[in-house]
Amino acid sequence: MTPNWRLDFLGDAAVAVQVSADSPLDANACVHRLARGLRAAAVAGVRDIVPGMHDLVVHVDPLRCDLRQVEAALQGAGDDEAVWWRSPMADDLLEIPVVYGGEHGPDLDDVARATGLSPDEVCRRHAATEYVVCFVGFLPGFPYLGLLDPSLRLPRRASPRSRVTPGAVAIAGEYTGIYPWASPGGWHLIGHTAVTLFDPQAEPPARVSPGRRVRFVAREP
Repeated sequence: MTPNWRLDFLGDAAVAVQVSADSPLDANACVHRLARGLRAAAVAGVRDIVPGMHDLVVHVDPLRCDLRQVEAALQGAGDDEAVWWRSPMADDLLEIPVVYGGEHGPDLDDVARATGLSPDEVCRRHAATEYVVCFVGFLPGFPYLGLLDPSLRLPRRASPRSRVTPGAVAIAGEYTGIYPWASPGGWHLIGHTAVTLFDPQAEPPARVSPGRRVRFVAREP
């Protein structure tokens, strides 16, 4: 089924584009296609375009923006059904080396106990999935990679850490992610990578962006 979307007003300065599809990843790919189309249209008065997993929030200047133009731009982005959920980077697979467990993944044993799997099996299943960057948030360059193997899905930690080191590979809910900065964090840390995800001096600064395919490759310490 071709993804469907609708506009919902969020006050007078923003609208949400709610997307529905047969699968979460199809819905997310549609979100990013709509975002690209709206950016390309350069509608006057659009201040910001913020994609999420199933929706897109468009911030506007209500005195300058004609929402009929926003709707027309979104409609135009979906005219070509053959490439409706194709990302520009859909064929570009990024392999990220990760060292699992021990000091590199201090929550791995807890995750294994909670899921009823061995630590090795947790690592195997985590690395066996090919992920898509569904959206970026929380921190600059923090990728929400989905969808995590259902057998590994756990709520966030009851007690967040006050500091997580950059490069920490973590899981929570239906996502896995990589902390690009030292920061507080409540996800389960199962590994670590030396890959730099965000460099303010680089162009673009973020190593990954929505739509990119990612696979983790286990490495020895």
